[in-house]
Amino acid sequence: MLDTLKRDLEAARYAADRAFRQYDAADPVNRLVAGELEARWNQALARVSEIEGKVAAHNETVPAEVADPASLATLASDLKAVWAAPSTDARLKKRIVRTVIQEVVADIDPNAAEITLVVHWTGGVHSELRLPRRRLGQRNSTSADVIAAVRQLVLITSDDVIAGILNRNGLVTGHGNRWTRERVTSLRSHHRIPVHKPDVGKNEPWLNLGEAARLLHVAPKTLRLAAEAGEIEAIHPLPDGPWIFARAALTAPAARSITERARQTSRHPAGSHPDQEFLFSSGT
Repeated sequence: MLDTLKRDLEAARYAADRAFRQYDAADPVNRLVAGELEARWNQALARVSEIEGKVAAHNETVPAEVADPASLATLASDLKAVWAAPSTDARLKKRIVRTVIQEVVADIDPNAAEITLVVHWTGGVHSELRLPRRRLGQRNSTSADVIAAVRQLVLITSDDVIAGILNRNGLVTGHGNRWTRERVTSLRSHHRIPVHKPDVGKNEPWLNLGEAARLLHVAPKTLRLAAEAGEIEAIHPLPDGPWIFARAALTAPAARSITERARQTSRHPAGSHPDQEFLFSSGT
């Protein structure tokens, strides 16, 4: 009986989440469509509440198992590791959330234009979260900084690599989702950003740090330090991301100066000359 109710509850929550996403994606200007989607969302939430009531009534008739406090403490310390583990799928994460969270109460603060969420954790502890509320006519859009970064990253790499770079820098879409190749492609199409097309002739106008260093016959670290110091023109769209060099800049006098300096350093490595006399005598 309880397993059946849990399956019904999971299906109802999925339907409510799907109804919310449809309502959230609707254009607020089209009030007729938005109103219908909001009504469906409310019906789905009512269904969830109904099944949750049935589950609660069933649990009241069945004595709850007493958990060992020591085992609970061990689970709490391992929760973050379990959540972030690559083997943890979405289904397990949902089970964890349903275990540690009793309910979430949402309210609207019209003065602050925020949504207040009070999380009732299992055990009696409460947490309050405040989220900005989307106003009428307001649409979620991707940050202009992200769009500018994508415009520069397509000069040297593909959409799937760009998605990884954006995620590594903690950037999300306008709806707060992680980046995927499909989402980067959609962003490019919407903003008419051309796709990266590698030059078959190996004469690409833009190069990454490794390619540029090989072209100048210097170490990547040498070239990166020169770029950070502003000695050579380069693009660095994101803090944790690649450096981008124009092939034309690598043939300029500044690039030749870096190459020559690197050659002089390799001919005269750091260290003491064999005929150099020491100012202080050895203490050994």
